Amino acid sequence: MSTTENALASAEAHSAHNYHPLPVVVATADGAWMTDVEGRRYLDMLAGYSALNFGHGNRRLIDAARAQLERVTLTSRAFHHDRFADFCTQLAELCGMEMVLPMNTGAEAVETAVKTARKWGYRVKGVPDGMAKIIVAADNFHGRTTTVISFSTDQEARADYGPYTPGFEIVPYGDLTALDAAMTENTVAVLLEPIQGEAGVLVPPAGYMAGVRELTRQRNVLFVADEIQSGLGRTGRTFALEHEGVVPDMYLLGKALGGGVVPVSAVVSSADVLGVFRPGEHGSTFGGNPLACAVALEVIAMLRTGEYQQRAAELGDHLHHELGLLTGGDAVTAVRGRGLWAGVDISPRLGTGREISEKLMDRGVLVKDTHGSTIRIAPPLVIGKDDLDWGLDQLRAVLAG
Repeated sequence: MSTTENALASAEAHSAHNYHPLPVVVATADGAWMTDVEGRRYLDMLAGYSALNFGHGNRRLIDAARAQLERVTLTSRAFHHDRFADFCTQLAELCGMEMVLPMNTGAEAVETAVKTARKWGYRVKGVPDGMAKIIVAADNFHGRTTTVISFSTDQEARADYGPYTPGFEIVPYGDLTALDAAMTENTVAVLLEPIQGEAGVLVPPAGYMAGVRELTRQRNVLFVADEIQSGLGRTGRTFALEHEGVVPDMYLLGKALGGGVVPVSAVVSSADVLGVFRPGEHGSTFGGNPLACAVALEVIAMLRTGEYQQRAAELGDHLHHELGLLTGGDAVTAVRGRGLWAGVDISPRLGTGREISEKLMDRGVLVKDTHGSTIRIAPPLVIGKDDLDWGLDQLRAVLAG
């Protein structure tokens, strides 16, 4: 057996089958490229679902992590450490907010937002105890915890995990009329992705997010934006909501905040909202740890230059122009997205999204399928134009084949 076959067989035998990864075993990576255990190189066109916006092995981030590793990695929140205040201050400034509640994973940030919105509803808005409602959108993806899958419409993520957590109302994504109708005096928050990633990179109708902002403001409801995948440069702006000039009440951040080095997530909001917490009411052993703060501080510094947002905007225009040329035939039925992020619907006659992903893997390009016929393209923002064009050439070859 080859090294790859041995690794795949061992993983199959000894790990739970909660993922169905492509049969490639990565050993090293640099920038937008990964190399497997056999020495074969692959262009990464997924970037860890946007966790690797700044590429693999980014020297600034690795250096920041290495320097912190030599000093202190964990204190728990039982004590202060010398990177924490800077992290919270600078992330709040980046978001135009006042307070930060750090966690580790995106799902933890969403869970924290749910708890925050409910507590705000009871303590500030005056909702009767146990009656708080949060409105979400159909086809959402906010994580896989028990609470989060309770308001998922994806049966693959939801089935066999009941009883489900109550307190959520699901409305169609992009439908302001349905959202307005669902709001009551007990509604404490509207939780939305500015672009639905897992659903296939679905961009809402123009004006939808601005309409959500206006409705929530009128009804004294928190607008919670899950920018875990869409934020921090991916769409050509620091936050996807900026494309509509919208500022929510709360940002949920993760993935790229840790630079592809360590898990870092955060809830960022006003003092009026995050100020509802008192000591002991919420926490995390690793949330806001020194290593995470050191890496995230470097991420924030990199985003402040605007360089990565500009790259995503310019290369994104090129990406969508090239993908748009593939539509209108009988291979690609639709292309959606913004910046360096695209969902490409493949004609069923060519095969499933998984089959197209496997054919691209054979040609040295790594993407991931979703919802049967869709492939997602989201390369690191540091990808070169020549490499991006080479990856698109491989896609054209697979579609032609």
